[in-house]
Amino acid sequence: MDEYLGLTAFIESAWQELNDPDADRRHFCLDAISDVLETGRLTQSDAERTVERLVAVALSDEGYPVRESSLHAACTAARLYELPYQVVKPLAVGADGLEPLLLTYVLGILGSTHDQAALPIIERFHDPPHPEVRREVAEAVQELRWSGALL
Repeated sequence: MDEYLGLTAFIESAWQELNDPDADRRHFCLDAISDVLETGRLTQSDAERTVERLVAVALSDEGYPVRESSLHAACTAARLYELPYQVVKPLAVGADGLEPLLLTYVLGILGSTHDQAALPIIERFHDPPHPEVRREVAEAVQELRWSGALL
């Protein structure tokens, strides 16, 4: 089996493991997916499909460690791939109810899209009480404004 097929098979295996009722096991599977994304060896379309699934997990799973792991993996992908806003747009809808640490991931992911449609979502959080969130809002806004100036 060539290396790429091995990577995609590994991700598919991890997705199947997410059905496990043990939260620690699901958390571990998402960390494994993050490790594959971190290689930067997936095609753009495979990375986008993976992130779409990670976003769905982040917004649907009730366990904090699982939600954090899925957002961490999506954030890893956002650093290595140009993710279209449409892929991560569900995060914009679900951002309001997230804990501060999880919100920092979401803001970073939205900012990395370089899509001006994300700017009003990010600016909604312009004055949060948590310094980490404030810092991430400032960085995401700067990233979007900088990329908008290049267009």
